[in-house]
Amino acid sequence: MTDQGLFTLRAALVAATEVAMVAFAMACARVPESKPPVTIDGPPAGELYTAHDTTINANFDAGGAAAPIQQAALSTRLMGAVTEVRVREGDRVAAGQVLLRIDARDLTAKSTQVAAAIAEAAALHDDAMVQANRIRALYTDSAATRVQLDAAETALARTRAGLEAAQAAATELGAVRSYSVIRAPFAGVVTKRFADPGAFATPGTPLITIQDVSTLRVSATTTPTVASGLHRGQVVQAQVERTAVQATIEGIVPATTGNLYTINALVANPGALLAGSRATLALPTGSRRVLIVPSSAVTRVGDLTGVMLHLAQGDDRRWVRLGRALGDMVEVTAGLRSDDRVVVPVARATTLAGQ
Repeated sequence: MTDQGLFTLRAALVAATEVAMVAFAMACARVPESKPPVTIDGPPAGELYTAHDTTINANFDAGGAAAPIQQAALSTRLMGAVTEVRVREGDRVAAGQVLLRIDARDLTAKSTQVAAAIAEAAALHDDAMVQANRIRALYTDSAATRVQLDAAETALARTRAGLEAAQAAATELGAVRSYSVIRAPFAGVVTKRFADPGAFATPGTPLITIQDVSTLRVSATTTPTVASGLHRGQVVQAQVERTAVQATIEGIVPATTGNLYTINALVANPGALLAGSRATLALPTGSRRVLIVPSSAVTRVGDLTGVMLHLAQGDDRRWVRLGRALGDMVEVTAGLRSDDRVVVPVARATTLAGQ
């Protein structure tokens, strides 16, 4: 290669080197872009709870149903067309409120006849009273015979009986007329409406059903051994569906079948509990020792329940079987031993900058 060629090659290498150095210097001088903070879930953290044997009241769970304290199917003793229905299913009604009316125009005609009969009977009674008083005076003066006096007294008694009969007919008519207006016998909820205006009502046919659900009665069956430890007025724990409530024992009576007893208990209903719901009475039978852990320590995966067990080599999930809930605690019937240490998790987040 000639001297001219070597000079050209050397110049090209120097220029490339200078360009690379300038680019490197510009890259070093560039301000790095800041990245936004990233929030990630931190590792489980919380307190340790040592499971230990605890003495609790032993209960026998007696299943039953929660029925309304009062319920009635309202009907009439009249035959007639329904003229008005003032309520719908689900309506709350007050005691004495008018729910339904039945056509009673024929009773109006009968009431006119009864009123006339009472007036006639009263007139006959007044006339018989005058005649009896006259005969009594004449008999005192020996101007009338004993036979005449007896006849006057008999006539007076007959007219008095006739007047009383007419008045009784008026009372009966009033009672029958009351069946033309169906009223709520107690405050409650309309659960069924069987008739609409224009329907024909017959004696004994239900027209409206109503329930008082302000208090529910739970009836459950148990053995004589359990029943012997109970008494009227005793307060026991209960569940209506999944709602924990308190129930007051109303009565303890022999069941209709078998060597069993029926426990009737009353549950105050603020309105959230539904009549007919499945219910359970926790009837006390003494005491027993169980393992309990905080309910917040329990995790659920499908139908499985577990806790995080704290071990020397690290935390390990342990699947357990749960029993009765005891306030903020829950009974563990299998999967744990006394003195096992359980992690009660506390959710937290850690904010890390840039990366």
